[in-house]
Amino acid sequence: MHIVSLALGGCLKAEPVRYGLTEDTGGHITYILGEMEALSRREDVSFAEIITRRFDSPRLGIVHQQAEEWINPKLVITRIDSGNSEYLAKEALTADREAFTDALIAEFRQRERLPDVIHAHFADAADVAIKVEEELGIPFVYTAHSLGLDKRSAMAEHSHAIEARIAEENRAIDRACAVIGSSRDECERQLTAYPSARIGKVNRLVPGIDRQQRAASLASATNLIAPFLRDPAKPMVLAIARPVRKKNLATLIDAFASSPTLRDRCNLVILAGLRDDLETGSVEQQEVQRELVNRIDRHDLYGCVAYPKSHSRDDVQALYALAARTRGVFVNPAFMEPYGLTLVEAAAHGLPVVATKVGGPQDIVADLEHGLLVDPCDMSEIVSAIKRLVTDRQLWNRYSRNALTNSLEMNWERYAAGFTQIAREVLAQPKPKKQHTHLLVSDLDNTLTGCPEGIRRFRRFMERRREIGFVVATGRSIVEARRLVRDWGLPRPLAWITSVGTEVYHEEGGELTLDQEYSRLIEADWDAVAVDSLLDGYPDLVAQPSYEQRPYKRSYFVENEGRAAEIEKALRSGGVAARIVFSHSRLLDILPPKAGKAAAMHYVAERFKVPESNVFAAGDSGNDADMLTACENAILVGNHAEEVASLAARSNVYRSRRENASGALEGVLVHHRARTLRMRQAAGVPA
Repeated sequence: MHIVSLALGGCLKAEPVRYGLTEDTGGHITYILGEMEALSRREDVSFAEIITRRFDSPRLGIVHQQAEEWINPKLVITRIDSGNSEYLAKEALTADREAFTDALIAEFRQRERLPDVIHAHFADAADVAIKVEEELGIPFVYTAHSLGLDKRSAMAEHSHAIEARIAEENRAIDRACAVIGSSRDECERQLTAYPSARIGKVNRLVPGIDRQQRAASLASATNLIAPFLRDPAKPMVLAIARPVRKKNLATLIDAFASSPTLRDRCNLVILAGLRDDLETGSVEQQEVQRELVNRIDRHDLYGCVAYPKSHSRDDVQALYALAARTRGVFVNPAFMEPYGLTLVEAAAHGLPVVATKVGGPQDIVADLEHGLLVDPCDMSEIVSAIKRLVTDRQLWNRYSRNALTNSLEMNWERYAAGFTQIAREVLAQPKPKKQHTHLLVSDLDNTLTGCPEGIRRFRRFMERRREIGFVVATGRSIVEARRLVRDWGLPRPLAWITSVGTEVYHEEGGELTLDQEYSRLIEADWDAVAVDSLLDGYPDLVAQPSYEQRPYKRSYFVENEGRAAEIEKALRSGGVAARIVFSHSRLLDILPPKAGKAAAMHYVAERFKVPESNVFAAGDSGNDADMLTACENAILVGNHAEEVASLAARSNVYRSRRENASGALEGVLVHHRARTLRMRQAAGVPA
């Protein structure tokens, strides 16, 4: 495949990049370089090409005048000449877009071979990609990076510019063959708020981080900040962000200044872009930079705050390492953060974090377990979290270990594997539907996942046994289920049962679509408002994140199964009809009375005209219990949770000796042999 990554704004070049040099030279460039370098290393990618705008500005770097900049033999940055040689900020790019689009299409027409797929970054690049697709038929994938709807909700007054941006993003979401988000919040809340969003097109790919050892040393980081500080060896409270209001750096300065403990025990280090002086950059950059300096001056923080005006990428990496060495903390106090790549970069250095709970950081911190989430508008909460980390040695050590270990899973190689799979799906021709005589309905987490070799055996078996249709049945959302299937290389399911059997998805017209008929079947007697009202403020009941609250599911954390039984009784006493599903010793899901994995399994079998006697069901935990109880050919994998151990005594349940996917496969074979034997005996055929 020849893959193009298209981005119009910022100073896009090979590393080293002067991040923060302009307002638009930010994290998306790190993303694009990491993505494309990883793609260029793959055997199934013949050529990786970054396309951006060509301009002439010696202050920003003469490299941006070059038509081509080769990063490696399979990766090049191609710069398109639109006829305007000025560097243009995001707002000014709109007027230049038509000329850029015409020049790009002309460039493609001159080539012997067109790219296979375009990855458009931001809605302006997606607008270009739409026109390229109309002219040349090249499909495109869209990554928004930062969405306007959330930005508008934080604005005191709406402007024509923000409305135009939102309309453009909506068009990009509608026209793209696939949409990529980094976090669950972005995929399941932000993107789906757009009128044209269709959840079946939304894919979560977790960005990687640069783990290459750079030349910068701890000494270089110390030299960068030492001129500002009385005692550079104190724990460092580090923040790295562009100087824009939404990053909320001024509140961090106020929070630090308000705490005698932090002022006495720590240093505050802020990298807020690059500047020659306070008169350069966009109007917003200038205003934010002045505000930061004014607050430092107002609070008289000199000697315990550093705010270097220039730094390199190597300096940034060294500062993460130095902050970890001083047993400090990284802070992202943004009002809203779409993802939060700096939180992962901090983790790679073993540096615990304090992060905004609005947006992507809630996913990152939950996955890496390396920090605390805070309300970015609550200064006391920010202070308390920072103090807790720098004073609690055991907590700091635990979060640091978690950061180093868990961040290894976030790498660009995994991202590139996921992207190429999405690209192949975009390029694939629809295959004729097969008639399946059997179905395997299986949970994902721990039932199939957990052992790569077991997955390989499972995949080979499903490829050979074409008569068996594979159906996922998971507690996860559709976005997370698709990510897990992709990450583990599982076969593409015939249908998807998600959110604990409250949603069913299947292919229609080449796109994954929510089955509205199933939704209508389960909505009877369901009153989500009554559930919310009755459980609001219920003791020891903690709501799971907003994206876990689905139209036909309410999800909480509880202390134990006894607590779950109390809540079930409270719902019944309150006259609220609902099913309670308790799993994994702490997860509580409340569903419509007619919903659940068993109900969805029966619905899917009927839809595909597969007799229930030909359905196999595999699971490992409490949210699989109804499905395993209801299925004639149930499989309890060897690594099942204790909460479902009693199901092994049932005559319809086979308890596998093997674990994970190998256990599911073992159960299918045993059940199939037993059924064949029974049929032979009924027909009078000798065994």
